[in-house]
Amino acid sequence: MPLLVPPAPAPALLSVLAALSSPTAVLEARTPALRTAEGPLAAEHPLPVHVFEPAAVPGALPQARLTGWRFHIRAGARVAAAGETVVTPDGWVFSRFSEGPFLVSIERALLQAEALPATYQPHLLSVPGLYMLALWLHCDARAEAATAQPDPDDLLVPLAPAPPGIASHRVHRLTELAPALSVRLAPPPLMGSPA
Repeated sequence: MPLLVPPAPAPALLSVLAALSSPTAVLEARTPALRTAEGPLAAEHPLPVHVFEPAAVPGALPQARLTGWRFHIRAGARVAAAGETVVTPDGWVFSRFSEGPFLVSIERALLQAEALPATYQPHLLSVPGLYMLALWLHCDARAEAATAQPDPDDLLVPLAPAPPGIASHRVHRLTELAPALSVRLAPPPLMGSPA
């Protein structure tokens, strides 16, 4: 089924387009593929980026907080980089260009998602404490991207590279994977005082 990608806020897209039109921003980016790209560059495939917040109560669903939008930067037939924006008190601003294994992994995960029998709204879910990024497939395909929250029927596809013990590109039910992530993020138990 097709994915229903939520529209990016116009200021987020405009900030990435402004950075793409700035020779300084492109040439100073730490993305060799972007600096050497030939032809016009285009920002496409916007995905809202959320940060995973473990459930405050055992057995409850985790929360997600919108922190930005990520756009694929296409140079001809290939994706050369990602352009990222963040929300500030003054609105959406360009953050950075990036490249690396997550670019290919996101494309692969999106193809996997399109082959699923149901329609989902794609998001990126960042788990900073585990250095993990996942494609979050929200079951409410028409939800407002800024306020979307995890649902028991949502799916997660960990992107490569995934943390040890978590298989990348395996589709998980959110209710299966979220508790394991929360356990890994929990602070270690306090040890007793030395004797």
